[in-house]
Amino acid sequence: MNTEEQKRSLLLEMIAFSTVDGQLHKRELEFLWLVAQELNIDKKEFQDLFHQETSPLAIKSEFQRIQQFYRLALIMHCDGVLHEKEASAIQQIAIEMGLNPIATKRILDLMQKAPNALIDPKVLLKVFQEQHN
Repeated sequence: MNTEEQKRSLLLEMIAFSTVDGQLHKRELEFLWLVAQELNIDKKEFQDLFHQETSPLAIKSEFQRIQQFYRLALIMHCDGVLHEKEASAIQQIAIEMGLNPIATKRILDLMQKAPNALIDPKVLLKVFQEQHN
């Protein structure tokens, strides 16, 4: 993430997705705060983001789009409950990002089978690279 605007857009999209099921779980909030800290966003600005409209910027780099998709998938798994709204929303977001639907489905399946929903970054990238061939 290069600019403050990009960082804010990333978090706004994550906040919007984390509440797609109608509630914000404590673990989802904690995860969002960790991401905000990694992006050097202070607590006040982070809290202000919950009161703003989302208008996500287009992410140009495929690598950054994959990273964002994975972050959203992690939020989806944070509360331990997979809601139908989350599943359909993340698929739609992935399509809008221009990510391969087969690859995103494989990633979500791998995450669901993993004991803590985490998958190796090399596996993540490999799944997307396989779809290029």
